[in-house]
Amino acid sequence: MIKSLLSAAAISTLMISAAFADGKGPAIVFDIGGKFDKSFNESMFNGAEKFKKESGTDYGQFEIANEAQREQAIRNFADKGYSPIIAAGFAQADAVTKVAKDFPGTKFAIVDAVVDLPNVESIVFKEQEGSYLVGMMAAKASKTGTVGFVGGMDIPLIRRFGCGYVQGVKAVNKDDKVSQNMVGDTGAAWNDPVKAGEITKGQMAKGADVVYAAAGGSGLGVLQAMADAKKLSIGVDANQNYVHPGSVLTSMVKHVDVAVYNTMKAGDAGFQPGVHALGLKEGGVDYAMDDNNKALVSDDMKKAVETAKADIISGKTEVHDYMADSKCPVE
Repeated sequence: MIKSLLSAAAISTLMISAAFADGKGPAIVFDIGGKFDKSFNESMFNGAEKFKKESGTDYGQFEIANEAQREQAIRNFADKGYSPIIAAGFAQADAVTKVAKDFPGTKFAIVDAVVDLPNVESIVFKEQEGSYLVGMMAAKASKTGTVGFVGGMDIPLIRRFGCGYVQGVKAVNKDDKVSQNMVGDTGAAWNDPVKAGEITKGQMAKGADVVYAAAGGSGLGVLQAMADAKKLSIGVDANQNYVHPGSVLTSMVKHVDVAVYNTMKAGDAGFQPGVHALGLKEGGVDYAMDDNNKALVSDDMKKAVETAKADIISGKTEVHDYMADSKCPVE
């Protein structure tokens, strides 16, 4: 048994090593779910591809298939001389910490987590602010007074999305109800659209006619279930309005593509370690409007949301951050 496990580990390491070519330049390690998840990873991929197209410089990339590969992939890039190395998602924080300590001359960046080391840039977002805006839109679009939220893995980061969403809903109508569920409590929760779809059907059975998905690849199951029922969904991270045109009310966009592009473009010379928190004011989050959803968003809805957006940016309205205080002011 031990021999077989060692063999499996050796094969995994060889597969990863084969994916890396010697050379300088940036690299990106995608997390579980793959770079074409139509959500978080894909947005990061789009930012990297923009950098490649504009600069003519290729970049290293690797898609994680299991949790054990996180540190292996990051370490292999560092061994090969890539820098900066960008890790996708909070789950890679431990791996970035270990490898960054071993390679103090290499620059690293991580999205959605904080690693307090002098050679690491930590890029985080104020998801509660964007979620507040789409919560307002959900409340204004709802005909039942009940909306839903489906999160991926049950972690404080996703609770931040949910808490911001509820605040936005209640800002429109304090009596509206919000049904909230998580797909699971392990990494598999990001890539289970079938389960997410079943959860969504359960929320619809309780009256929800607009459901916000903050669940990575699992969120596609939410969008599909709502489209099948001819009801409205809200996408996340990337602009998912196109996935089911006319059914996706909007998407809470996190501009991780811009963060990745800027980090790659800056390179080692312009590298800025420390924590960078991006909200509405910084252009880090927003709600998405395009031809796919313009017929769903009334002038009244857009005016209300734009007013709220301006108030948040100016500081007139403060959206509670669940990760700063886990007691959400509204439920």
